[in-house]
Amino acid sequence: MNKKKAFDGALAMIISQAIVKVFGLLYKLFLANKDGFGDSGNAIYNSGYQIYALLLVVSSIGVPSAIAKMVSEKYYYGNKKEVAQILKSSLIIFSVIGLTLSLFLAFSAGFIANKVLDMNETKYVLIALSPAIFNVCIISVYRGFYNGTNNINITAKSQSIEQIFKTIFTILLVEVSYIAYNKNTVVMATMANFATTLATLVCICYLNKKNKIYGIGAKFSGKVARRVFKISIPISISAILVSVSKNIDSVTVVRFLKNTIGEQNARIQYGLLSGKVDILASLPVSFIIAAAATLLPIVSSLNTRKDTEKTRYIIKNYLLYTILFVFPCGLVMLGFSDQILKLLFNSSNGGLIFKISAVTMIFISLEQVVHSALHGIGKTYIPSVSLTIGVITKTCLNVVFLRMPYNFFLGGITGVCVATMICHIMAFYISYGALKKNLKIKVNFLKYILKPLICSIIMLMSLNYCYVFLARIIAEKLAIIIATVFAINVYILTLFSFKILSKNELKMVPILSNFINFDKK
Repeated sequence: MNKKKAFDGALAMIISQAIVKVFGLLYKLFLANKDGFGDSGNAIYNSGYQIYALLLVVSSIGVPSAIAKMVSEKYYYGNKKEVAQILKSSLIIFSVIGLTLSLFLAFSAGFIANKVLDMNETKYVLIALSPAIFNVCIISVYRGFYNGTNNINITAKSQSIEQIFKTIFTILLVEVSYIAYNKNTVVMATMANFATTLATLVCICYLNKKNKIYGIGAKFSGKVARRVFKISIPISISAILVSVSKNIDSVTVVRFLKNTIGEQNARIQYGLLSGKVDILASLPVSFIIAAAATLLPIVSSLNTRKDTEKTRYIIKNYLLYTILFVFPCGLVMLGFSDQILKLLFNSSNGGLIFKISAVTMIFISLEQVVHSALHGIGKTYIPSVSLTIGVITKTCLNVVFLRMPYNFFLGGITGVCVATMICHIMAFYISYGALKKNLKIKVNFLKYILKPLICSIIMLMSLNYCYVFLARIIAEKLAIIIATVFAINVYILTLFSFKILSKNELKMVPILSNFINFDKK
């Protein structure tokens, strides 16, 4: 595979994620600021959604990566018949799994709401989300297939379409229920989640329409089915553990905190974490997850050809661009947490936990790239082991910290964020050690850590000085926006000044390569 082409798909996925996050932020800001919804509504909305997300992980999260890996290996040798067989067999398998789990969630919604979440109101949220599990199973198969055949643009467009329709449906349904049910928070939270089900249905229609050749006339293969499970199960376990980490918070935070600060305040604290801080802190991560999804089929294809040198080169570049992206994002979140929260939510509550989550975000992002690389070279169980250790540690720390006095530094919601940070630091450290050992990857500390860190600090300082100056003469919100644009330009100029990227590395980026070619001419 051409090295530059390897980044074309990553760019398409990043652009798609930009669209997804902009529209996602729109409807989440709408919900957070909607009269009658707020932090309490977010607690109901997100508690139900986390259970749905866990079942989704069980049924489909490992599927795109597993199918992309299998398809890329066959597609490289031009074996279209086997590619079609993989698609057909996977659609049958995961249709059955998706339907089973959809019915399970619908019929057990009351039990989960009362006994697991200790929030009766989430029953209807879970019922509204249940059909989406079946839909996403089908979507996952198609996306894995398109990734494996190097049609990543279709996957990227499908993500954008799904999110755009989810935003539209959310706003419309919540507004209708707001009027029809007199500001009923439970009804609004339920309808907001039902929008997810409708959006996934639209996405299926798009993906199915794009497939005009593969899978038609192909037969179900038990051999293919067994291989899909063999590859997808360890990948799914990794994703399940990440989802379990989030569900630990949804199960423990309200349950423990209500004994010290009251149930309503406990829900508000969890709503603050899940509905505001987690959304903002996960924003940079989502771009890295999108890019990392394109890494697995590339590494898998190179691994099939036993091209270790190119595999090493591609992985190191993915790591470098991840670092160059998340370091400045993390430092800005650390330095301007209060201003960001106030800009978006008209409140600076949650500034401290946002700072902690900013550090966590860096390790989660690097962890995603390392895990995709490990899955690509066939070391699929290493991410599962590292995350298991991390999640067990987090669970123990959650229980300890939530039992501490709330006014203690590590007490309450602050301790929960610290536990999450420790979880992902451990997972990254173990997984990176394994990757380094298997591929003999060596990274230059000056290029990969020190220079990007210095550039990020310079960016943060320029942002701060520009903001302080502008805040005296214009509105505070406008000042932070202008200062951010200025600081981004300073960061880009600093990167070039420090010569972190070589010409060959710049050529791999689709947009920048055009400027380099023009310069040559």
